[in-house]
Amino acid sequence: MKKDKQNAKITIIGLGYIGVPLAIEFAKKYSVTGFDISQNRINQLLEGEGVTCEVETEIISQVLRKSKKELDDSASGFFPTNDLENIKDSMVYIVTVPTPVDKANNPDLRPLLSASKTIGQVIKKGDVVIYESTTYPGCTEEDCIPVIEEVSGLKFNEDFFAGYSPERINPGDKVHTITKIKKVTSGSTPEIADFVNDLYASIITAGTFKAGSIKVAEAAKVIENSQRDINIAFVNELSKIFNCMGIDTTEVLEAAATKWNFLNFKPGLVGGHCIGVDPYYLAQKAVQYGYHPEIILAGRRLNDTMSYYVASEVVKLMVKKEISIKNSNILVLGFTFKENCPDVRNTKVLDIIHALKEYEVNLTCYDPNVNPDEVKREYGIEITNTAPAEKFDALILAVAHDEFKTFDFKNYVKETSVIYDCKSFLDRNLIDKRL
Repeated sequence: MKKDKQNAKITIIGLGYIGVPLAIEFAKKYSVTGFDISQNRINQLLEGEGVTCEVETEIISQVLRKSKKELDDSASGFFPTNDLENIKDSMVYIVTVPTPVDKANNPDLRPLLSASKTIGQVIKKGDVVIYESTTYPGCTEEDCIPVIEEVSGLKFNEDFFAGYSPERINPGDKVHTITKIKKVTSGSTPEIADFVNDLYASIITAGTFKAGSIKVAEAAKVIENSQRDINIAFVNELSKIFNCMGIDTTEVLEAAATKWNFLNFKPGLVGGHCIGVDPYYLAQKAVQYGYHPEIILAGRRLNDTMSYYVASEVVKLMVKKEISIKNSNILVLGFTFKENCPDVRNTKVLDIIHALKEYEVNLTCYDPNVNPDEVKREYGIEITNTAPAEKFDALILAVAHDEFKTFDFKNYVKETSVIYDCKSFLDRNLIDKRL
């Protein structure tokens, strides 16, 4: 079926870290409706607020339309809504909802399947649905499409079509933005593959790569993050070994990096919505095929222990300096899963806090980038956006926000204290130990 992207009306389902930047880029050329179940998110976007800090407010304001009529009267633009009536005239539906894991680390497809049900209520003959959410190979065609068929009564690849183009946004990265990262695309038929590729090529200046099938595109995305997870697990294990030997891991990595083909990964906490989650998707799918992955899950297990390792190391250092642990005051700098962004999804700093609380210490967590109300609601943790005035028995640099570059760390610790650096961010002479 030959389709023309020229006058395509697009709906982006899921207005978060992926959906908003994608919607804004498409809205510069196309008529784009953003759909999200959160009324608060819709209200923020209607006010021109970037919400996730991935898009500047002024850029949103340039393409924002305040009503469906205003959007329809324009050749392009972006209108956020939670009303299904406003998305029924779209030709392309792009799904950018989260794909988390549950408490047992099993893939949680509820957001993805819910979005598919939503599409099933509005999709019509000739429409195309494109999934961007990271998942395992086969999920689009085996799990999501049947939901759309059941709800809509339409038949896949006869009445409607599908594509998969995995998101590659790096939260907080102002250099490798959405249009500057090459995009993998795919489609359920050769004609739809061309259509999907052309659609994305119209906004992605870095270019596109058309995969041979939807499953290939799904697999390519999930191994990107699994590969990083395994490599970070390797250097995390090295840091534990070298710590036993009294060798500074950062110095070892700097020396090894002088070889041209050395992969310069660094030890650290592996959280967030992608690297700390996606390997579980691939692992579960592998088990369904009778293969029990070893390296992938070994890397996950090791990385999931690093927060508790950090807490243990800090306590050991305090004991060596004869600092009383119980009722001691500890400052944790940073709560987000990575530097220079407000994203707190699957942050491993939470595990450091939980581990330290077992020692009955008094904890203060300072992060200038987070929304304290969101953290309190999601995790039950008190976070401050204001630098504390008192001095502490121990300080843990957990996240390397730019705001901490001018931080006078000595002003925040007592004369006898411990400073632990999780990010190799601070001067070696200032700290007691680094990860």
